[in-house]
Amino acid sequence: MQLSLGPTQYFWPRERTLAFYREAAQWPLDRIHLGETVCSKRRELGTRDWIALAEELAGSGKQIVLSTLALIEAESELGALRRIVENGRFLVEANDLSAVQYCRQRGIAFVAGPTLNIYNAQALSLLIEDGLHRWVPGVEQGQALLAELRAAMAELGHAMPEVEVIAWGRLPLAFSARCFTARALDVAKDDCGFRCIEHPDGLPLATREGQRFLRINGIQVQGDEITDLAPEIADLRELGVDALRLYPQHEGMHEVVARFRAALDDTQAVARVGANNGYWRAEPGKAGLPLQPA
Repeated sequence: MQLSLGPTQYFWPRERTLAFYREAAQWPLDRIHLGETVCSKRRELGTRDWIALAEELAGSGKQIVLSTLALIEAESELGALRRIVENGRFLVEANDLSAVQYCRQRGIAFVAGPTLNIYNAQALSLLIEDGLHRWVPGVEQGQALLAELRAAMAELGHAMPEVEVIAWGRLPLAFSARCFTARALDVAKDDCGFRCIEHPDGLPLATREGQRFLRINGIQVQGDEITDLAPEIADLRELGVDALRLYPQHEGMHEVVARFRAALDDTQAVARVGANNGYWRAEPGKAGLPLQPA
């Protein structure tokens, strides 16, 4: 089973981002995803910068994947998307059907990101015809659905693609054309001042009773808890999962990667460090978790 570093969901300063990935190139990972997936206004690194960083990190021997935006809203974003798809060297993670279309037109294999909303074998089969090489299920798609899809694909006479499951990090729950961070800070989206850079792990959102509930990250809403599927590694193997995705966090990511690598190399059970992901067992995402004070 491989270990994959997912794309950074947060907005970090340029030098911090570059330093993070140059350090990550030395970690025991099999794959590193690069690119902006949340907001096109986050331009500390532009498309050329991400491709240049991919060229640099390719020397580490790890597979480098360029991830694309989850919500395409403007012609300029389509232009940037085309440049990523046409990079000529690196595999692309398509998080929007626009990226799927560009890859299909050019006959390029792609990774289907977690925002493509694939729920049945027919949709998965169609995307495989379009060039789907690896699939990252959405956060709410647990072990039961994966088992059902594998059986349904077999009935259709199709092989299951590689599957990469989100195993660590705050879960990306929703995207919107509205910027939640700008709204929370009472500034206009078009004049936001890139304030989300002040919140390197997202802006906590509490209920009216003062209990932590979600994280605001620009136009994205996340779960507040850092979920941890390390204790489910045996189940993941049994399901035929090929890779685990770890979403970056601002501090302590090296230790997270080392823990998962050790868990993959050892057959003994691993204690849970992060929160339980209820979705994995077809329960509410926060199943069994009391709300925490803000």
